[in-house]
Amino acid sequence: MPAPGAVLNTMHGDVSLPAFFPDATRAVIRCLDAQDVRLTGTPGIVMNAYHLMRHPGAKVLSYLGGLHAFTGWDGPILTDSGGFQVYSLLRENPSLGVVRRNEAIFTPDGDKDKVVLSPEKSIRMQMAAKSDIVMCLDWCTHPEDPAELNRNSVDTTVRWGKKCRQEFDRLVMERYEAGGDGGDGGNRPLLFGIVQGGEDEALRRECTEALMDLGFDGYCFGGWPLDSDLNLLRDTLELTASLMPDSLPKYAMGIGKPENVVACARMGYNLFDSVIPTRDARHLRLYVFNAASLDDVRLDTDRFYSTIYMQDRKHMRDRGPISEACDCYTCQNYSKAYLYHLFRVEDGLANRLATIHNLRFYAQLMDRIRKELGK
Repeated sequence: MPAPGAVLNTMHGDVSLPAFFPDATRAVIRCLDAQDVRLTGTPGIVMNAYHLMRHPGAKVLSYLGGLHAFTGWDGPILTDSGGFQVYSLLRENPSLGVVRRNEAIFTPDGDKDKVVLSPEKSIRMQMAAKSDIVMCLDWCTHPEDPAELNRNSVDTTVRWGKKCRQEFDRLVMERYEAGGDGGDGGNRPLLFGIVQGGEDEALRRECTEALMDLGFDGYCFGGWPLDSDLNLLRDTLELTASLMPDSLPKYAMGIGKPENVVACARMGYNLFDSVIPTRDARHLRLYVFNAASLDDVRLDTDRFYSTIYMQDRKHMRDRGPISEACDCYTCQNYSKAYLYHLFRVEDGLANRLATIHNLRFYAQLMDRIRKELGK
């Protein structure tokens, strides 16, 4: 379990751990601007190198001064490498590409331009974007994948990890005074390695040990974290967390359901991301704690939260806020009846107000988790 009061130092500020970063995949949290996000108490955001490589592109981002200047967000930015996009694309349609020894080659639009994604290219893209936390390119797998594929995934992930490490160090030496291995994270980007291996304990151990030999600033649980029934792969997640060094961040990639965040935080993971709070907000699903105040929230109960569906007719005349326990801009200024109306008339303000609320819920959730771990 992470030490109480653990802090992640980045070039754009310190982050109290555990922390949740919502996904701003294409350099935007849909429906919100940077100021909206700041006011929710969100400490950092995740953007995707693959999508940004395609548009606006590394050269444009570099010319414009990087993602912070481009978006107006002045907090930490973590960029995903693009490995998960390759996984999801090729799992859905293997004919669209292939993973080779030193790169992935695919045609995401079917018969249009071919995309080549290598470890070096992914790192260059993320560095051009001036990311605070850079992710290694990896080969992601699914729990149902055969043993041979997981074997290849680990071999490739470690090989690509070495290439990412080398390219990252070269660029850090060129651009940052700290040098390739200097600094505390405040004056250079951080580089995280991703542990693969499916549900094979030996492969997970092998991959973790090989990546630790390369000396990353943090380590991530890689691969699909849920079984076919969408339940957490608890044994594999717990094992992988136990193998990672306690002194460094442990990132549970893609873990987003509140109960899963709590479960993984208790295993020792202390960084999370997901599209869940923002996507659910746009689908009229809002999160509330099952307590009269935040001080009364107990994360050890089976159902410490509920979801409200904003098109239930019972909200039509409800003068109250989404949650009495929430201090977000939406709850302080608008009623459930007004949100019900906005969604009914399909006005864009509905998505903005709902997203603000859900992001604030997650910020409050992480505060409760930090307090629980600090006891």
